[in-house]
Amino acid sequence: MALLDTLMTTAAGALSATIGVLVGGIVTHRAQDRQWLRDRQLIAYQELISHYAKFTMTISRAHAGRQGWDYDWSEWSAALTRASLVAPAAVAAEIDNFGKAIGTFLDQVARDPARDPSRDPLNAEEFAQANRAPAQAQVQLVNAIRRSLSKDQKELSFWIGGSLAGRHDHP
Repeated sequence: MALLDTLMTTAAGALSATIGVLVGGIVTHRAQDRQWLRDRQLIAYQELISHYAKFTMTISRAHAGRQGWDYDWSEWSAALTRASLVAPAAVAAEIDNFGKAIGTFLDQVARDPARDPSRDPLNAEEFAQANRAPAQAQVQLVNAIRRSLSKDQKELSFWIGGSLAGRHDHP
């Protein structure tokens, strides 16, 4: 009887250890997957906001300097896609809103051939006015990103990244 008790105790211990290793492996794998996704999200979000800041400054300088400009819009489109692919649904919806606001902005400052910055540039106030909707959409997007990354993040009430929408007008 003592041998049977010893075998049962040993088997139960081995089974418990095996289950613990399996559960630990699953939990670790899930945590690694979450960390990998979070890392990819941060990279995609940074890239998206970086493109916005870059092309906004490029277009602004063109209007201020009465000169032509060029930008690789395929990279902007790719940045929107990459960010949307890794974003949770609420953030993806804000990325879509942001993209639409950018489209309207571009219609006003870049796509209209009548508003060629070398011949008929926007003044600083006109440019700021055109950029208000994208700047507000950016704040909404940044806050959605912050909420998705941590419930402890407080919402921002100001534009980031040197927005040219106005220095004192906050959403």
